Amino acid sequence: MFSGDAIDLTESRQPRKVKRSLHEARSMLKSIFVRAPLSDQLREKYRRRAVTVREGDTVKIVRGDFKNVEGKVQKVDVKEGRLFVEGVTRQKVKGGTTQLSVSASKVLVTGLSLDDKRRKSRLEQGGAS
Repeated sequence: MFSGDAIDLTESRQPRKVKRSLHEARSMLKSIFVRAPLSDQLREKYRRRAVTVREGDTVKIVRGDFKNVEGKVQKVDVKEGRLFVEGVTRQKVKGGTTQLSVSASKVLVTGLSLDDKRRKSRLEQGGAS
């Protein structure tokens, strides 16, 4: 199942089987799907390439309609692998606004929430996970 740092949920390369295995993966493994790369400054500081995104982190959207929008993560949907970011909204037909989700693979982490002591100590260890 695990091959080094990569995750191999299925032996198949068929898109329908890969999508099915991702959909049926255990929630423990799905938390890996909400990882995002760090900005160059954070990458240099913490000596790691990517982190799991949490509420309170600041991210910059790098693809899609909301490209270059930067904001704090308000909610993380681990089950779907999506993030809700401040300022990413649209107008509803009947009035009002609704928040849109963004895939975790389409963001760059520019600021980390270090309220959690355990997360802070793990980041300061450097490249070791």
